[in-house]
Amino acid sequence: MVQVVKLGIKRPATRGLLPDPEPRRVNYTLISVDDHVLEPPHAFEGRLPRDLQDKAPRVIETEEGHQVWSFEGQPYFQVGFMCVAGRPREDMRLEPARYDEVRPGCYLADARIKDMDLAGTWATVNFPSGVTGFGGTLFSEATDPELGLACMRAWNDWYFEEWYSAYPERVVPMGITFPADPAKGAAEIRRNAARGFRAVTLPEQPHRLGYPAIFDSHWDPIIEACVETGTVINLHVASSGFAPMAPGCPPLEMGATLFTQMAYTTAAEWLWSGHAARHPELKIVIAEGGIGWVAGLMDRLDNIMARSGYGQGWPDPSISPSDALRRNFWFTIIDDPSTICTRHTIGVENLLFESDYPHGDGTWPDTQQVMAKMLGDLPAQEIRAISHQNAARLYHHPLPEICLP
Repeated sequence: MVQVVKLGIKRPATRGLLPDPEPRRVNYTLISVDDHVLEPPHAFEGRLPRDLQDKAPRVIETEEGHQVWSFEGQPYFQVGFMCVAGRPREDMRLEPARYDEVRPGCYLADARIKDMDLAGTWATVNFPSGVTGFGGTLFSEATDPELGLACMRAWNDWYFEEWYSAYPERVVPMGITFPADPAKGAAEIRRNAARGFRAVTLPEQPHRLGYPAIFDSHWDPIIEACVETGTVINLHVASSGFAPMAPGCPPLEMGATLFTQMAYTTAAEWLWSGHAARHPELKIVIAEGGIGWVAGLMDRLDNIMARSGYGQGWPDPSISPSDALRRNFWFTIIDDPSTICTRHTIGVENLLFESDYPHGDGTWPDTQQVMAKMLGDLPAQEIRAISHQNAARLYHHPLPEICLP
């Protein structure tokens, strides 16, 4: 029986899903390093210990007709803007979305592969976006730590079983972990790595969620587990919430506009934390921040190291901070036509491409067209690097026998 609660958010009328688009012409082999998965209602069923199963997250119905997740008595809903793929523009809004209002590719692996084929995406890296949050932190914040740990492991088991195991060539396995207890979080990273996971998502500015800042030694066990296992740390802009905003501003518009600012701040914080200086093998991806800010950050770093004297705290004299960015960080392109010209300053080998399916920034099903607009005039070897080779190398992911271009 579905539990019914009152959320207090009026449910507007919807227009229904659009018909399937025509398959797009594939000009580029694409590994999209920033897409999203919505957990299906059955995700946690049978995956928790018997004494905790009744406390697992579950989907409930509101009096207004919404479907929302409930965990420890609190509702968590999928904002409509997080599942806009295949929906009319009139249905792109903040209100919670029902499962029957979004494409099945948002939450079912078989349907996702179909949508990837329609758009010409070879492989996908999926961030959570429903009950867990982009950084996968909700379960780490549970009032019952044992339940939180069990839910975190159950999420990873669900993704391993239903997505990665079903389509190992098409799905790059990325897990969540447990920031509240870094020793247990590190153990989960190792458990996942042993069964093929290549990546983990973490909150990009953890202090904004009440965790110790990334400068704190609290994070050392998780960082060391990632280095030891070759696990790529993936930081999604806004996984710690929108940027601080002035009173009275339009929050959705300002929040979306400031993604670039948040990416800049995130890169600077993680760089000056010293983790990359101490661990040359550490790999960090900053997702959905674009690349327009990266060259400017590198210029600023070079300036404070060469002239101002402000960079005296840099811990590794054998490498400059800007070169550490080039060695340890990767940056994602979604639609950056005016700044692709900075690619050689950043390093072509540090650039990745994303489609952001099924979010509001997403380019599905026209990702190939967007890529052509941005990459079409580049040398073929650079197009191959940005569209798939860099990602395949970073995540140790297989490519098809024939790659384009």
